[in-house]
Amino acid sequence: MKIFETINIRQADEITISNQGIGYYELMERAAHEAFLWIKKHFPDKETTFHVFCGRGNNGGDGLVIARLLHEDNYPVKADMVSDAGKPTPEFETALQKLIDSGIKDNKGADYPYEEDKLIYIDALFGIGLNREMPEGVKSVIEKINQCNGHVISIDVPSGLFMDQDTEIAVESDYVLTFQFPKLAFYLPGNSRFVNRVVVLDIGLDKDFISNTPSSYFLVDRKEIKHRYKPVAPHAHKGTQGHALIIGGSYGKIGAVCLSAKAALKSGCGLVTAYIPKCGYEIMQSYFPEAMALTEGEEHISAINFEFNPNAVGLGPGIGQHPETQQAIKNFLEKYNGHLVIDADALNILSQNKDLLTLLPQNTILTPHPKELERLMGSWDNDFEKLDKMKTFAAQYKVILVAKDAHTMVVYGENIYVNSTGNAALATGGTGDCLTGIITGLLAQGYNAVDAALFGVYLHGLTADIAISETSVQAFTASDILHYLGKAYLKIEAECRQK
Repeated sequence: MKIFETINIRQADEITISNQGIGYYELMERAAHEAFLWIKKHFPDKETTFHVFCGRGNNGGDGLVIARLLHEDNYPVKADMVSDAGKPTPEFETALQKLIDSGIKDNKGADYPYEEDKLIYIDALFGIGLNREMPEGVKSVIEKINQCNGHVISIDVPSGLFMDQDTEIAVESDYVLTFQFPKLAFYLPGNSRFVNRVVVLDIGLDKDFISNTPSSYFLVDRKEIKHRYKPVAPHAHKGTQGHALIIGGSYGKIGAVCLSAKAALKSGCGLVTAYIPKCGYEIMQSYFPEAMALTEGEEHISAINFEFNPNAVGLGPGIGQHPETQQAIKNFLEKYNGHLVIDADALNILSQNKDLLTLLPQNTILTPHPKELERLMGSWDNDFEKLDKMKTFAAQYKVILVAKDAHTMVVYGENIYVNSTGNAALATGGTGDCLTGIITGLLAQGYNAVDAALFGVYLHGLTADIAISETSVQAFTASDILHYLGKAYLKIEAECRQK
């Protein structure tokens, strides 16, 4: 799904209005109606009170229409028009008159009684057009919303959230009901406290415009994944499913390479060989009998030599940074030119020896967490500078960058893909090792590098989304990724069968 900039979103509105022969107010009614239907479905209790805060622009108009529709459906509704939040638009004035005609009056900020746990705040103060500091009066309203005990639903965007610069204060939303397109700002780490769950509502904007307008940003959702998934052929055998080699492990860190090797096999490849130091041999063979094992060095890998041609190599899980290991990696990179995934201490070795980056085969996949990313490309002052630096780094070294975070981003050429799966359960040791194994296994099966990165990240996150209803966020471990990989595949296959 494309993520458009503000200028493109406004163009989509204008072209839709022109091509469909409607007015701005009709489009406002359409958008608000879709939000109303979602709210009604998810909060059906008619004793729930809705307190709608409206600005005076078109986002506020959306809120007025939603308030009217809720009132007409017999929900208790209070509406506050915040005078400092913009200048009235004609569409706002029309929506306000219809609201007044329905019998709802401006609440003017007054408190009112409501049943505990049955209050929902609807935030419709500002939309995507905010580009200046908010008045103090509006900030106080936002602070009130953020201190409330009820659920908070933001319409289109959390009010106060800037689309193209850092945000200091905005509504902290439980749900963001956004229209037609996800917004890049929703997925940036610095905005995480403002956005919990995003729901993209289709409001029927012009399909040709959406299809034909280019974008450099994409949300990787289930529709995107359906086009990248490669089902296993009915007559496949282990020789056709690819052979993955996982190189890693050192004394005390054999678990990392065990997780990675097993994840590679469970991703669907036919064969996995683990290249490990001798201290990990019995551990690997006991933990993961399906793997083959090659050893080099006693407590760390001292050389990398193998006499077969793997379809893909994963390098780094638990490998350590011993000088002999660093030299072994340098020697390996000087002669290897196949599909490659690099993670963990192998990334740190690259950071310490930047000249090694020039040895990487084109479309090598790097999977750094935030600190490893900083070591690779230097620090950044804000999320937008980080995006620019990631693009520059990926282009300079012709690599695919998998920047792990709450919303992992895959950088390929000029494009940035934002993953839509995963949750805080993945914030535990070993999950990155599993991701390395999954992506390596997909490469070995014949996925191209960008598809392997995108599908692997999506699949990895989906295991946690499925698991937490059974295990909880707190009790989830990296081994649970391996356990739930099968269920994640089944879910994707079921969705692929749906039209």
